[in-house]
Amino acid sequence: MKYRSLGQTGLDVSVLSFGASSLGSVFRETNESEAIRTVHEALDSGINYIDVSPYYGLTKAETVLGKAIKELARDRFLLSTKAGRYGVNQFDFSAKRITSSLEESFARLNTDYVDILYLHDIEFVSSDIIVEEAIPALQRLKAEGKIRHYGICGLPISLFESLLPRIEVDAIISYCHYSLNDTALLGLLPLLEQKGIGLVNASPLSMGLLSTRGTPDWHLASPELKATCLQAAQLCASRGFDIAKLAVQYSTANARIPTTLVSTANPDNIRKNATWTDEPIDEELLKDVLAILEPVHNQTWASGRTEYNKGI
Repeated sequence: MKYRSLGQTGLDVSVLSFGASSLGSVFRETNESEAIRTVHEALDSGINYIDVSPYYGLTKAETVLGKAIKELARDRFLLSTKAGRYGVNQFDFSAKRITSSLEESFARLNTDYVDILYLHDIEFVSSDIIVEEAIPALQRLKAEGKIRHYGICGLPISLFESLLPRIEVDAIISYCHYSLNDTALLGLLPLLEQKGIGLVNASPLSMGLLSTRGTPDWHLASPELKATCLQAAQLCASRGFDIAKLAVQYSTANARIPTTLVSTANPDNIRKNATWTDEPIDEELLKDVLAILEPVHNQTWASGRTEYNKGI
């Protein structure tokens, strides 16, 4: 496992990190003991950064993760969680709720600090409350030592382009924008590097797009994008290759992207994912897959307020 610096945080993160959303049964029903073993396997495989949120499984993911890490030395891993989103259409970025949310997360996670606290999916609310109330709340929590760093996350790239010049953050999470089918995140790198902001890339499989199983019913990608990604996955399968391996290798190979989050509740899967990062990529297969995906390259879907989704 390789490690890279996360912006100017002083944290060194594994190039592959563990997204704990699967522990909340957001993709399929999960077995708790198996989920706990998955967390331990991730750490044993060299992964040192875990991300979670109270929104995942409506607190289930944090609860299961808390059981998994309860007996572990706290300095063995870096931990981030989120605040602000608590349901499909339930958002509260008030200072009071952010503060109480963190305390609730501490109780579920069996810890008294997190390394990073993110504001979760901020594209759904007015930027005013983020700038004027939520960020100052994070600054107070950092000063109190309850969080070491803080940041924001969301889907639209324009969200970061609009807000990052107005606020100071330590890190961001961007998802579904640095994968085989979408590399729009590259356009944001100069701004992040100029400001010394740490970058966490999430979902190298584009939330199930890059799979022979097809996408979940809730996936908002267009029929064209779904069909083209399925075609790419089937090409890999026809050559005896799992597109997940190619996707993980592709997303973790770029030295300018410190870490990429993957989520699973299966210990064998996380072990395989970690191993893949140390294996050479199949350049010929990569070329053929990218050729299939070229017609839908950087095609995305709307999320949140209209101002962040112009042209989609």
